[in-house]
Amino acid sequence: MLRKTLFTINEEELATREGFGRGLLNAGEKDDKVVALCADLTESVKMDAFRAKFPFRFFEVGITEQAMSGLASGMAAMGYVPFMASYAMFSPGRNWEQIRTTIAYNNVPVKIVGAHAGVSVGPDGATHQAIEDIAIMRMIPNMEVYVPCDAVEARVITEHIATTKKPAYLRLTREKSPVMLTDAYTWNGGKAYIMQIPEHKSVTEFAHRVGVIACGPIIYEALKAANSLAKDGIGVTVVNMPQVKPLDTAFLLRFAKDMQGIVTVEEHQSSGGLGSAVAEYLAEHHPIKVARVGIEDRFGQSGKMQELYEEYGLTAKHIVEKIRSLVR
Repeated sequence: MLRKTLFTINEEELATREGFGRGLLNAGEKDDKVVALCADLTESVKMDAFRAKFPFRFFEVGITEQAMSGLASGMAAMGYVPFMASYAMFSPGRNWEQIRTTIAYNNVPVKIVGAHAGVSVGPDGATHQAIEDIAIMRMIPNMEVYVPCDAVEARVITEHIATTKKPAYLRLTREKSPVMLTDAYTWNGGKAYIMQIPEHKSVTEFAHRVGVIACGPIIYEALKAANSLAKDGIGVTVVNMPQVKPLDTAFLLRFAKDMQGIVTVEEHQSSGGLGSAVAEYLAEHHPIKVARVGIEDRFGQSGKMQELYEEYGLTAKHIVEKIRSLVR
């Protein structure tokens, strides 16, 4: 029932924003209704290749995220497929009300791209580290929310949402991260899927069975954590949930019934994001122990990515501790 997907950990590292740039260019080549709007960050959000090839379908709006939302909404109402991009702290952070009212309320297919999300943006510090964006976007009616785990998934999701009729939020990171999915990966309708199963023996042979559900590049830390626990009799199955809204509840229910506990992992506040979505659903449909790995009601700060992962409890070591807390 639960199958492992095609994935690998290779030496290549790319930022998810780079996958978005490639996906946007591909989408533009397939559909001349795809247009791009940017808030003075064209190179940073990787819209430069699209701008170079389709200069008359690219709109530089300056540092006006609220106005960009209204422009994109109008374009969508006229039959275009607008991708509007900025740093996530400013879009959806600064223009949330315009996204809610002009885009989601009208249910038009604007694609909101929030780049440089999470604490991994590093030295830019708290004012530029969006760690609340999943929460504020998943509460908006009609809005879909996507968090790719690597550059391959970011490209595939970008190409997918260019074909949908719904407003969507795509969360991207700045720093390079391991490419985990192979070129065989294709969009599967927003379904969750297993990234890694315990090696050497079946899950049922382990004394303890814990499921880890994660989204975004931080899933790499979850994979490392899972590898270190098998020798201790803890079988950890790692799942990628690339679409946070709507949540793949059918998979989640089946998966939870096979596990003794669930740990969620995300580079976001532990409240309001993926962890909350998982806990909310399971509390109603299959009560089970759920522990959340995320940022615990704090703002970000300046620092190197790995330093911040350590400071905010996002490393494999901290995930191991959280898993162990469920089986003690």
